Amino acid sequence: MTDSSFQLKGSVVTTVLLEIQTLSRQNIIAQLKEKIAQVPHFFNQAPIIVDLSKVEQEVPFNEFESLVDSLNGLGLGVIGWRCAQENKPLWSADVTIPLLPASKTRPIHVPEPIREASSPDVVVKTVVEERLVPQSTKIISKPIRSGQQVYAEGDLIILAQVSAGAEVLADGNIHVYGALRGRALAGVKGNLDARIFCKSMEAELVSIAGNFMLMDALQKMVWKDAAQVLLVDDSLEIIPL
Repeated sequence: MTDSSFQLKGSVVTTVLLEIQTLSRQNIIAQLKEKIAQVPHFFNQAPIIVDLSKVEQEVPFNEFESLVDSLNGLGLGVIGWRCAQENKPLWSADVTIPLLPASKTRPIHVPEPIREASSPDVVVKTVVEERLVPQSTKIISKPIRSGQQVYAEGDLIILAQVSAGAEVLADGNIHVYGALRGRALAGVKGNLDARIFCKSMEAELVSIAGNFMLMDALQKMVWKDAAQVLLVDDSLEIIPL
């Protein structure tokens, strides 16, 4: 059986786009479980869209249904699906979940964390909607609790802690004048000069313009100390403050 290959894409509203290139349900689920294990809070109860646009072979209806059931079994809620208009399967009218139009989104590459083993067959991408909006600074004075998500169109300044399981995103810089225990994604629309500053680095994930680093790597560099995160030559650097 041909190995499956797909891409995961997440938007600023934490909707996951499962872009499938070769349909092989067992391989897709196995690789998806690996991704979920890396950042479980990111995918917890996340709405998911299945995209079949790049699948060249015919997709059997029972295989598609089985894939949807498996995704729901992982705690992901399938809210819709997409396919190329010219390759729309004959059974499309029988599917209970809605067929969605093409998305007007822009992907930002998120490379895989460095591993000793061979590279996996999946690539994670952050996707943000194209919007023309004025840049502004958002200031939050209260702690960001687990499960909360805060997004700023410019810089984001948080005068308290970011709890584990929370997510903060900004088109510009992120400043956390407390412990950063959740996920922080700066420059989500591709700003390579964006930075993340925090009083205590305890993050589950940090990201600049789609380039990310997970907790296990952060613990080996700067942990529970004041730090800044910046992008240098397409690689993240963590510098003590």
